[in-house]
Amino acid sequence: MPDKNNIPTHIAIIMDGNGRWAAEKGLPKIMGHRKGAQTVRDILEACEEIGVKYLTLYAFSTENWKRPQGEIKGLMRLLRMQLERETKNLIKNNVRLNVIGSIEDLPDAVKAKLKRSLELTKNNTGVVLTLALSYGGRAEIINAAQKILNDAEQGRIKKVDIDEKLFSSYLYTGGLPDPDLMIRTSGEMRVSNFLLWQISYSEFYVTKKYWPDFGKKDLEKAVAEYQKRQRRYGG
Repeated sequence: MPDKNNIPTHIAIIMDGNGRWAAEKGLPKIMGHRKGAQTVRDILEACEEIGVKYLTLYAFSTENWKRPQGEIKGLMRLLRMQLERETKNLIKNNVRLNVIGSIEDLPDAVKAKLKRSLELTKNNTGVVLTLALSYGGRAEIINAAQKILNDAEQGRIKKVDIDEKLFSSYLYTGGLPDPDLMIRTSGEMRVSNFLLWQISYSEFYVTKKYWPDFGKKDLEKAVAEYQKRQRRYGG
C-alpha cells in the first residue's frame, strides 16, 4: 500500500490496449472495450481507497473518430450502457462525474445519458471522475485561445491580464488541478494529444500491461513509483 502522506491528488490515465488484449485472446475488439470498462470501475474504487481526489480517463479521442464505423458505434453503445449502469454506483460512492472534450460531436443518445449522469452526481463531494470524450489536446488549446480572443474583443478581459492562470481557466479542465501522475498502459511511449498543457510537470508512469489487465495492485505500484521521485518543477 502506498504511503498515505504522499498520494497524488490527480491521476490521469491513457487507457490503451483494449484491442490488442482482445486480439491476443481471439476475441472481437468490442470485448476488449467491455473488459476495459470493467477495469474503470476497479481503478475508480482503488483511487477512492488510497485517497486520490481526481481521476481523469482518456476514453475517446478526436482521432478515434477515424476508426471503422462499426467499432465507433459499438463504443458509443457501450458508453451509453455504462453510463446507465454505473450512475447508481457513482451516486452510492459519492463520485462526481465530469466530462471534457468536444461533447457536441457525440451521438444524441450518449449526450442525453451524460447530461443525466452529470446532473445526478453534481453535488457529490468524493472523487471527481473526468471522462475525456471526443477530446484532443491541440483542439482544447485552440478552443481556449478563441474564447480568450472573443472575450478580449468584447472588453471582458485585457491583453495584459493573459497569463498561465487565466489561460488555464479557459481550458476544458478549468477548475481542475493539473495531473500529478500520468499513467499509460500497453507500453506505448507517447502522450497521444492528451492534456498537452496540463501535463507540463506531471510524472509519467508506463506499464506494458494492457488496460483490461490493469488492476488495483498495478495502480498502487504506479503510485509507489511516483512517491520515490523528487518533483523539481524545473528548479
